[in-house]
Amino acid sequence: MPGVVVPAVFVPAPMAAARLLPLLLLPLGWVRPGACTDPPGGGWLAGTVPEEPRCTVERADASLTYPLFLQRFAFSRPLILSGVTDNSAFRALCTREKLLAAFGPFPVRLSTANTYSYRKVDVPFQEYVQHLLEPQDPARLGSDTLYFFGDNNFTEWGPLFQHYVPPPFRIPGTSPAYSFGIAGSGSGVPFHWHGPGFSEVIFGRKRWFLYPPDQAPHFHPNETTLAWLQHIYPTLPPAQRPLECTLRPGEVLYFPDRWWHATLNLDTSVFISTFLG
Repeated sequence: MPGVVVPAVFVPAPMAAARLLPLLLLPLGWVRPGACTDPPGGGWLAGTVPEEPRCTVERADASLTYPLFLQRFAFSRPLILSGVTDNSAFRALCTREKLLAAFGPFPVRLSTANTYSYRKVDVPFQEYVQHLLEPQDPARLGSDTLYFFGDNNFTEWGPLFQHYVPPPFRIPGTSPAYSFGIAGSGSGVPFHWHGPGFSEVIFGRKRWFLYPPDQAPHFHPNETTLAWLQHIYPTLPPAQRPLECTLRPGEVLYFPDRWWHATLNLDTSVFISTFLG
């Protein structure tokens, strides 16, 4: 359910750039006189969803070469990358305080957190962060839960995305497009599939569940990932369990073309995906 994504090359819009410029010009270590450094987790709410330590997705670091990525992972299986890029500057711009200062009055388009995400709602970014961004109610359907992901306005968010360093790998014949999101603890998108891409966690923790294209999972498209985890996952025999792992800030997941995947935000999470289309 990627929604509408924006190209990974941007020209700053005057209004958005003007609001963001004072933040972008500050040295990364700058602290306002008398102020504290950014709070842990960027000021975003930590979650209460318990973390499962199991990780069955292969990992690689910056020593992975592009030819080896193409040979072993690009067309066949997911991969978690660590240390391949440094997005500390982008992360510093994605704290709760700085995003509210830069984008508070701008409208954002929310989607329902179900497989097909048919319903869209436009609200000011400030209203979403201050009033709608809350832990997932386990009893609420995904079709009734609003989620900010994918429908990023090219004009307003482009100046921020210029500071993101994407993963260094590509699939031949594809072009990258970014999709930025912020979601509450316990929220997530149930199983769906699309083209290949990367997803990086900027703040918070996000758990991923993945199945290969020929192994369609059992799930209800209007229920949440949290409901699936509570009711379906415990009944699965080991051979039918998905690949799974929890991503932390700075880690990047690569998902191949048409792989089924579902996500669960363990904390309030800030994340960005690079879709390869």
